[in-house]
Amino acid sequence: MEQMNFHKQKLYALIIAGVGIISCFLPWWSISFGGFGGISYNGMHDLGILSFLGFIGAGIVTFIGGDKTKPFAGQFKMIAAGCFAGAGLFALIQFLRASSGTTYGIWLAILAGIAGGVLVYVLKPEQLDKKPPTV
Repeated sequence: MEQMNFHKQKLYALIIAGVGIISCFLPWWSISFGGFGGISYNGMHDLGILSFLGFIGAGIVTFIGGDKTKPFAGQFKMIAAGCFAGAGLFALIQFLRASSGTTYGIWLAILAGIAGGVLVYVLKPEQLDKKPPTV
């Protein structure tokens, strides 16, 4: 079986996309009724579904995006960054629509969208390959 070696940028993008997908299933809102219990909603409602699809798209682009041993380049770089940015933006819009009672799932989705966009679009691949200086 052929071994698949990913470039660090693509591997980290795939990990961040996985974290974003998982965050969509975590609770985004929690409402407590005191001693009578409470209820929580995950990200698979309203615009949260678009965040989920954005993270899925970023993961798919990582797999079909040309040579896996090389960093993102050209149009695949733009598509992956757009998927991450869109996923983070839709999670942020959901947060701003109802910011009371939010929990860790929506915060994780926002952070994953920002981190993925920065990793793909802002960081240069050489910055990931730096070796620490020897003393």
